[in-house]
Amino acid sequence: MVVTITDLDFRYGSQILFEEADLKVEDGWKVGLIGPNGSGKSSLFRLITGREHAEFGAINLPNSATTGYFDQDVGEMAGCSAIEMAIRRAGRVHELRGRIGQLEHDLADPDQLDRMDALLAELGELQSEFQHLGGYDVEARAKEVLAGLGFSAARMQQDVGQLSGGWKMRVALAGILLMQPELLLLDEPTNHLDLESILWLEEFIRGYHGTVIMTCHDHEFMNRVVDRIVEIDEGKLRVFPGDYDFYLAQREMEDTQRHASYERQQAWIEKELKSINRFRAKAAHASRAQSRLKKLDKLEKLEPPRSRREKVVFRIPAPPRSGNDVYVAEGLGKSFGEHVVYVDLDLHVRIGERWAVMGVNGAGKTTLLKIIIGDLQPDGGKSKQGASLRVGYFAQHTTELLDLNQTVIGAMTAEFPGESVGALRRCLAGFGFDERDLEKSVAWLSGGEKARLVLARMLYDPPNFLVLDEPTNHLDVEAKQALVDSLRNYEGTMIFVSHDRHFLEALATHTLEIDGGSATVYYGGYKEYVRLTGHEAPGAPARAAVA
Repeated sequence: MVVTITDLDFRYGSQILFEEADLKVEDGWKVGLIGPNGSGKSSLFRLITGREHAEFGAINLPNSATTGYFDQDVGEMAGCSAIEMAIRRAGRVHELRGRIGQLEHDLADPDQLDRMDALLAELGELQSEFQHLGGYDVEARAKEVLAGLGFSAARMQQDVGQLSGGWKMRVALAGILLMQPELLLLDEPTNHLDLESILWLEEFIRGYHGTVIMTCHDHEFMNRVVDRIVEIDEGKLRVFPGDYDFYLAQREMEDTQRHASYERQQAWIEKELKSINRFRAKAAHASRAQSRLKKLDKLEKLEPPRSRREKVVFRIPAPPRSGNDVYVAEGLGKSFGEHVVYVDLDLHVRIGERWAVMGVNGAGKTTLLKIIIGDLQPDGGKSKQGASLRVGYFAQHTTELLDLNQTVIGAMTAEFPGESVGALRRCLAGFGFDERDLEKSVAWLSGGEKARLVLARMLYDPPNFLVLDEPTNHLDVEAKQALVDSLRNYEGTMIFVSHDRHFLEALATHTLEIDGGSATVYYGGYKEYVRLTGHEAPGAPARAAVA
């Protein structure tokens, strides 16, 4: 047994997160931890690691068990290379490396002769542990993990303080993976990763010998990695064997059965009450009616089925028609200094098509989208938008353009002052905002909530050409599915970059792979791309096609 939770009670402020919760996680399990936003997933990780303390109950781990915890708060990083920082975050290996270095220094010091035997004994003991933990090849392993997470050789040697927040996240994740703890806790490890890195991490976790508990918004990643789902459900912890799809099927079946049982009991109670009331009207049967009423009162009543948030699909209105040729690039060239991005790129996007743009890190995916919308100019070749085009562009920085002083509903009404509040509310509901969210200040929204608000405003009165750069970043599984459901009925043209395989499979009709400054077109969408290339992303290992 790796983790045992018994009778756990915990509240955050006035909100009860866990109440008499129990859980047993066995050695070697790969667990997906799920629950609505705010249900306590991150709190459970903090409780397991001792960063938070329960009001009641117990969380037990074997005394010798090592635990590694990756979350989104990576702290300060600066003053050394990415390789060195990853090693520093590898826990015991880094501690041993430092102490062994100090002992070797002391052994060379003539003033330490009287302590020589004690120093040699300690050094021998620590060297044995260091070797057991793979310390002597830790730098090679650090390079391997960082490469798997998308680092080039040059970036590995770069001062970590110069990296963006997303790359620092990868360094922190690399440190936890280098640690190789017996219990690995991962809170949204695929955030900030591209598809190639996600595929590498998928293989790493599948082959991991320890126990893994993770939260993740990537539907496909969960399906391929986990063998158990633990659901946080009204303060309780429930274990479902199998992957995420199996869990969804089980929950749907349970909900259907629970609803049917409740309806049957309600119908029986109604019928019984009518019969009792008829008997009450007759004096000769009054005592019998009273007896049946007492039995009815003692009946264990089923609780009404819990109303899960109703799934609202926002049907995107038909945009104005564009010309048949939406965007054309011929012989496109683009460089940044000595770095050549495109040499001779051709692209022809026609009305109604949905293009997925793929390429390794630095291939120029975002650069292409910026050229298409006119934010960047090519150095050579032809780049032309079609006639009657209204372009909608989504990238991560577009959330920064929101007015932080507005409320959610205020942001919508300010954008569409002539529209009915009811229509705007229905649109917001389709993007996961219920009545309680409407008066939230934009300043207090999470990154995912801000992204959903931007998308709702963009698609309420839609452009006829959507250009989307990683639109699913920070969206949870439900929000991603809501976006997919909405975009399926979108009648305009799309070109997008995404690392989410479910999103790619659901929406792409064409795939553009950028490699070495030119582009290759694959017709038939993402599944056809996988079938024809034998890999799921440029630079990823060859594997069987997605079923």
